[in-house]
Amino acid sequence: MRIPLAVAATLVSIATIATTGCRQSAPAQQQAQQMQVMPVQVAAVSLDPVPNGDTYVSTIKSRRSATLQPQVDGNLTRILVKSGDHVRAGQLLMTIDPLKQQATVASTAGTENQKKAVLQYNKAELDRQKGLFEAGVVSKQAYEIALQNFQNSEGDYKASQESTSAQRQQLAYYQIRAPFDGIVGDIPVHQGDYVSATTLLTTIDENSQLEAYIYIPTERGAQVRNGLPVEILDDTGKPLVKSNIYFLSPQVENGMQSVLAKAPVPSSAPVRNLQIVKARVTWDVTPKPTVPVLAITRINGQPFVTIAAPQGNGYIAHQVAVKVGDAIGNTYPVLEGLKPGDKVITSGLQFLAEGMPVKPLS
Repeated sequence: MRIPLAVAATLVSIATIATTGCRQSAPAQQQAQQMQVMPVQVAAVSLDPVPNGDTYVSTIKSRRSATLQPQVDGNLTRILVKSGDHVRAGQLLMTIDPLKQQATVASTAGTENQKKAVLQYNKAELDRQKGLFEAGVVSKQAYEIALQNFQNSEGDYKASQESTSAQRQQLAYYQIRAPFDGIVGDIPVHQGDYVSATTLLTTIDENSQLEAYIYIPTERGAQVRNGLPVEILDDTGKPLVKSNIYFLSPQVENGMQSVLAKAPVPSSAPVRNLQIVKARVTWDVTPKPTVPVLAITRINGQPFVTIAAPQGNGYIAHQVAVKVGDAIGNTYPVLEGLKPGDKVITSGLQFLAEGMPVKPLS
């Protein structure tokens, strides 16, 4: 059988292309087989207890905080403390010029002495009139007049005593003392300033009894309860102290539509009165896959992990997009993208390419 020339030429071309293709694919296959296997550290994904919670802005407040304002008018003569000082209950902080009040006390004390002298005279007169009446020398009317004079002077003397005592107590108001142990706040006044009942002198805060005020949205109202764990965090999210909710307001804050919850803060915590912090409230704890923080890489904001995926008799690097929650210590909870048992690569990520052969190291 004779083959036409055109068909023969076509067959020769096909054979040539096939032979050339085989010669080109052999080096590529050989190069793939000779690709170096990279040893990598891996962490097997396991289910760990992960807290489910929310973070809210919180304010640290002292259970005992006092604003000091004078109860009398006058000029400040002494300021004996400075902002930040630790003071004891009853310690003298400031004094207001007491000269005017001292004069008033001296005047009332003088009046009291006069009333006392009158009382003593009337007492002696009463005793004399009583003896004369009983002896029949004077009339009963004279005795009754002496008795009435004594009773009137006795009432005047007691009233004068009360007035003097009140003025002496008023004199104590010219000394500003600490109501309890605490720390002195800002002192906006100066020595020599004229102060009145509306003048703010300073504040005293007791840092030994602090609370975190946490306002929780009403949509969480069914979940919030006493005893829920709370973590107080700094601006970077670092935990400062652990606590628990111990108070829930029975009413909703109208302006914020939230429920006030309080958690005690120990005095050892590095926070101060009126400091703004973050409070993370844990609603429950559920098992979820977790991965080390170092295993996460972000591309255009999307988190990825690289796993050692089985292929044939070995493993290759395979990048997987994941959805993670808030970091807990040195790990991220994985919400989507991984399952228990996956081998997450934690070393040499910058040298890996998709599909590169790897050798997991435990």
